[in-house]
Amino acid sequence: MSTKDAINKGIAAHGMWKQRLLDAIKTGRSEWTPTIVCQDNQCEFGKWLYNCSNDEKASPHYEKIRNLHAHFHQNAASVLELALKGNKTAAEAGIDDHSEYSTTSASLTREMMNWKASLD
Repeated sequence: MSTKDAINKGIAAHGMWKQRLLDAIKTGRSEWTPTIVCQDNQCEFGKWLYNCSNDEKASPHYEKIRNLHAHFHQNAASVLELALKGNKTAAEAGIDDHSEYSTTSASLTREMMNWKASLD
């Protein structure tokens, strides 16, 4: 898979998490567990990120994305845990526009787009 393809798929996959979290908040259920979600090497993008080439790892974007990606998964897992415990108010606050989840998600997407743009 090319770097651009991996980044495009990563942006799309991580963009779907807000809806997954909203669904978990609404229903109190999820096919995902916080234990799995908090691991940044279990999603397709994370697997690619940890196994990409040394040239890709040498990119000035790589380390920042790796760190943001790890934080994204930790934040998503925290919100999911709240949702699964039925703490809707805290879970909703955990994904509002000013939450750590939202700011990390936006930063991750922006940095992934920057990396992709640098490949042109």
